[in-house]
Amino acid sequence: MGTPLPVNLVIPGRERRRRLAVLFLLYLGALALIVFWPSPVDAGSAGTLQALLDALHKRGVPGWVNYTLVESTANVLLFIPFGILAAAYLTERFAWLAAVVGMGASCVIEAGQHLFLPARYATVHDVIANSLGAVLGTLAVYVVRSWKHTGPVPGGHRRDA
Repeated sequence: MGTPLPVNLVIPGRERRRRLAVLFLLYLGALALIVFWPSPVDAGSAGTLQALLDALHKRGVPGWVNYTLVESTANVLLFIPFGILAAAYLTERFAWLAAVVGMGASCVIEAGQHLFLPARYATVHDVIANSLGAVLGTLAVYVVRSWKHTGPVPGGHRRDA
């Protein structure tokens, strides 16, 4: 049997790990439904979204707020929970792995869409947007953890990290 890692990879607290694992599995299930649905998930609403964008443009919203921006933003938002949940499960020293695994997952998803779902469009742009979401989620965990280390103390002063 192998020697255990000298440094803990996952956070302490069995109950907290269990809750994070359950949330992550639920998230992954929802993610799998979205990304491996046989047809684009926005197929039924693309016309409605375009009509909404046209109406917004008539009211002064800039032209660069378009379908591509909405789709990219949705991809970023879709992967933020990946980064948050994975990084929260890992210790501070290894939380960066959440971003790397998120990027890898995005590559696997896009490859799967390309190989097995002819109605879906696998793009490098989606990989970049998904990866950005995973990175932002991971960074959010680092920010929250840094607040815990340097947060306010009684008297309004801040502790040093």
